[in-house]
Amino acid sequence: MDIFDKVAKRMGPIGQHQKWSHGYFSFPKLEGEIAPHMNFRGKEVLVWSLNNYLGLANHPEVRKADEQGAADFGMAYPMGARMMSGNSKYHEQLEQELASFVGKEDSFLLNFGYQGMVSIIDALVDRNDVVVYDGESHACIVDGLRLHMGKRFVYKHNNIDDCRKQLERASKLVETTGGGILVITEGVFGMSGAQGKLKEIIELKKDFNFRLLIDDAHGFGTMGATGAGAHEAQDAIEGVDVYFATFAKSMAGIGAFVASTKELTDYFRYNMRSQTFAKALPMPMVIGLLKRLELLKNNPELREKLWNVATTLQKGLRERGFDLGVTDTVVTPVFLKGELSEATALTMDLRENYGIFCSIVVYPVIPKGMIELRLIPTAVHSMDDVQRTLDAFSEVSEKLKNGYYLEHQFVESLIK
Repeated sequence: MDIFDKVAKRMGPIGQHQKWSHGYFSFPKLEGEIAPHMNFRGKEVLVWSLNNYLGLANHPEVRKADEQGAADFGMAYPMGARMMSGNSKYHEQLEQELASFVGKEDSFLLNFGYQGMVSIIDALVDRNDVVVYDGESHACIVDGLRLHMGKRFVYKHNNIDDCRKQLERASKLVETTGGGILVITEGVFGMSGAQGKLKEIIELKKDFNFRLLIDDAHGFGTMGATGAGAHEAQDAIEGVDVYFATFAKSMAGIGAFVASTKELTDYFRYNMRSQTFAKALPMPMVIGLLKRLELLKNNPELREKLWNVATTLQKGLRERGFDLGVTDTVVTPVFLKGELSEATALTMDLRENYGIFCSIVVYPVIPKGMIELRLIPTAVHSMDDVQRTLDAFSEVSEKLKNGYYLEHQFVESLIK
């Protein structure tokens, strides 16, 4: 078989719908300034799909820092990988400030979050080691584990009893391999909004010898007394051995970082292939990230605004009978019952007739017969935005219950 011949037959669970979904449900174009109100296909929409948690994307001080960084250094500087010729005092300054903020000895900058987590796992464990991980871990963790040449055991999502069972299996195995055990979970699970049970997992260290790595992409900047993350919120800073977060959420940028002891961080510097063989983060981004971190640390009112919007939205949805699952963070999932055709029709109705743009999640990410509309509140949303959304969700929910979306196939107009 020509390797290209299989493409048409194996587009994947999402790609199989691309002929009608492309440009609308997949690869949509939101245009205009990054804000709660943007343009979609020529119409203004209220957007709940951007991880701009603290509203820093277009903060005037951030824009000024980004512009100044570009003016002073251009996009090419520094030229080369960090280890060879791409290091700078600003990269090192950002690493030091991030480490201090999240309560670790040192940190290492990563070019991308997804790529970074894959490379962390690849660098940290070998064929003799065993990984125990949460069943709802992000795709970057799953893909990192695909590179792992040793054993891995998955435990039921946030189920500490099952985590214990998998640690028992792992402990028996490493007795023969001579390796170690790495437990991986998330600080905040981005789809459900649930926090990983960090304190409970750390408590298991009394009975098992393992290290804990957490992906706190959605917790960094939103959780904890200072915004340091879910480990701060759960009083678990010391028990988290390796802390990872991205700049793509609260920091409204590109890149990520991993923080740990000085010794382990130096190990990452010299052994993470995704960084050793990749160009360093461009200087304008680094300069801009320094400003973003300064604002995140020194302006708690941004986090307060975010939580005010999130709690008002979630309270209003629950009062109207909506199922938000187990979220105890700002991530706001709304679970409805319906088939794929109903999910697409409902989403189109929200966008075309109510002017509300939010992300839709269906099978295989969630069980068949379920629809998830995921809302991402930000510090720059208003109470009017919240009220408008509550009213719209009440109306489309009633339509869904009455079978409206079975009768009105909005997608047909999209295909035409």
